[in-house]
Amino acid sequence: MNISMVHYSHQEFILLGFPSFYESQHLLFIPFFLIYVVILVANIIIIHTVLMESSLHAPMYVLISLLSAVNICGTTTIVPKMLLGFLSYQNHISLVGCLTQMFFIYFIIMMDCNILLMMALDRYIAICKPLHYSNIMTKHNLFLLTIVAVVRGVSFVCPVIYLASRVDFCHSNIIHHFACEHMALLSLACGTITKNKLVGLCLRVFSMLFDMSFLCTSYGSIMSVALTISGAARHKSLHTCGTHILVILIVYFFRLSSSIVYRVSRSVSQDTHNLLSAIYLLIPALVNPLIYGLRTTEIRIRILKVFCQINIGLHFMS
Repeated sequence: MNISMVHYSHQEFILLGFPSFYESQHLLFIPFFLIYVVILVANIIIIHTVLMESSLHAPMYVLISLLSAVNICGTTTIVPKMLLGFLSYQNHISLVGCLTQMFFIYFIIMMDCNILLMMALDRYIAICKPLHYSNIMTKHNLFLLTIVAVVRGVSFVCPVIYLASRVDFCHSNIIHHFACEHMALLSLACGTITKNKLVGLCLRVFSMLFDMSFLCTSYGSIMSVALTISGAARHKSLHTCGTHILVILIVYFFRLSSSIVYRVSRSVSQDTHNLLSAIYLLIPALVNPLIYGLRTTEIRIRILKVFCQINIGLHFMS
């Protein structure tokens, strides 16, 4: 009897969302629904603008639209399931579904970072090797870089998911979170999870060190070359790189905050922990398209042009 209980592992879980607001979680539906709608609309506008304007089919703008597509996929992995839980109060999810959601959460985070690395490479070649830009940043090479980004994301996330799938969950089947985060699920494990923590930490540290080294080297070289350029070319180069650096700071700050959230989780309430998780998972997808829409002149002009055409059409219809 005792032996069978030891080896029993839950195959279905309940995502509790925000535990202190469990009885009134339907009130949380409205703000998170509005955030989701804004994320979808803002990122779709960026993608549509890039796709419809042939002058924006350069690699830099394609990468911006790819980042927006990844943002949409990332929030869609989390928010719809969360919203259904707010309305139904019983947000069930299978172990397979939980591991699948976990995979896409961290894969999307990795893809965000990988696309930023591709942007850094694109700007490095454009500014530091301008004569070779058209020969290097071709559609074929851009496609290959995207494949490399996907492979890198999968190779970093799969070991974490595999090790999580090998754990027995016999303490409880209630996840005190709105999503299947790695440690939120592993907190229910009844065996040792030292290997899981070690592998996750090593992969994260290695990834961060590589990314920071690559980004610092690329943008350091870009800045040194840009400062030697005179006139409007220098201003445009610095402005474009400044936009990318701003997005990089936001993405990596919130990526690092996931570690901070885990560290402070023991000293704050579960609802505060979950709110911080929601911020680091959703805010980059909300802010990125706004930054590119406002600071990237070519995109901003074409978005304003589309809205002006819509206003003129509505005026004639009325």
